[in-house]
Amino acid sequence: MAAFPSSDTVIKTAGTYARDLAERVLATFLQAFLAGVVVTQPLDASMWYAALSGGVGATLALVKGLIARVRDVTNSASLAKGV
Repeated sequence: MAAFPSSDTVIKTAGTYARDLAERVLATFLQAFLAGVVVTQPLDASMWYAALSGGVGATLALVKGLIARVRDVTNSASLAKGV
């Protein structure tokens, strides 16, 4: 019979994964937003388009992280093996 991890281990694992995923989503949003600002300013495009591009990038990062979690049971939102 397989031994199940303790509830403390499950909570710590879920917490580690959630922090990792939140960090990646926030970093992606900030990077995409900054890139959008750099692109939109010289082209006189709307700042809202920059915010939208950041939101789309963050959403895609969230989806990728969730897929990584489903694909391989780890504490990471990375698709790379062993992370």
